[in-house]
Amino acid sequence: MQRIVFLDRDSLRANVRIPAFEHAWQDYAATSPDDVVARLAGATVAITNKVPLRADAIARLPDLKMVAVAATGTDNVDLAACRAAGIVVANIRNYSLVSVPEHCFTLILVLRRNLRAYAADVEAGKWETSSRFCLLDHPIGDLAGTRLGIVGYGALGRQVASIARAFGMEVVATSRSPITDTDVTELPLDELLATSQVVSLHVPLTDATRHMIGARELGLMQPGALLINTARGGLVDEAALANVLMEGRIAAGFDVLSEEPPGSNNPLLRLRLPHFLLTPHIAWASFGAMQTLADMLVDNIEAWHAGTPANVV
Repeated sequence: MQRIVFLDRDSLRANVRIPAFEHAWQDYAATSPDDVVARLAGATVAITNKVPLRADAIARLPDLKMVAVAATGTDNVDLAACRAAGIVVANIRNYSLVSVPEHCFTLILVLRRNLRAYAADVEAGKWETSSRFCLLDHPIGDLAGTRLGIVGYGALGRQVASIARAFGMEVVATSRSPITDTDVTELPLDELLATSQVVSLHVPLTDATRHMIGARELGLMQPGALLINTARGGLVDEAALANVLMEGRIAAGFDVLSEEPPGSNNPLLRLRLPHFLLTPHIAWASFGAMQTLADMLVDNIEAWHAGTPANVV
């Protein structure tokens, strides 16, 4: 009989159905790294969303046969250690093809139209004392006719491109895999950064992509351009971004940080700027997306148990 342990059940607000095979199931609302080994002792299947599974823990779990990641990103799991131990790792793919792109464009629209600044003006009573019927103290930009640069043209990147076209934007992209869409121009990253009014990141966090946007890359962006990150915080050098934002050169909308939950020393947490919007890693978390994720999570476990593992990383 399989023993399944969900290490951070509270990270998923959805109905998780019972797998269709004999098993024992244990939920933990959350798990600290120090408790991972004790809680997975005797488990054959570990479910984790963000709880780290590192090599030292994996070496102490001889019964573990599968890690079901309740997310797309797998940077919290030592994949090499799992492969060496014969442990199958499966993730969830393409469950948030509505939620993440919609959140991405929420950030874009709020920043492009300066809604944070205007909302603050209304709250401060400036509209009530205005000599005109409206306030015009902050620039308002349209999306139509502007260029969106997408970094990472996978399933999410393509969905973002589809929304962008509906707004009348030109789409350019850079991607590790070939881009076959005929209405997307493929550009090197530097050219994409230098020529786009909006840049949106949609790549996984790996050794190759960590800090792919640093001080040099930020310096290539046009004054007033937007940088949107709904992927992973570690893609961007946060100290360099904080400096550029304080200078007022560009605007940024982020849903992710390099450490989550963040420490109080993160430079982006201290910013109180109308041209910077930070949300707490919720782009993925619509009700529909979470339920789709929960269904796919159990699908992955059932496929592994049947001997036909799916979505193997």
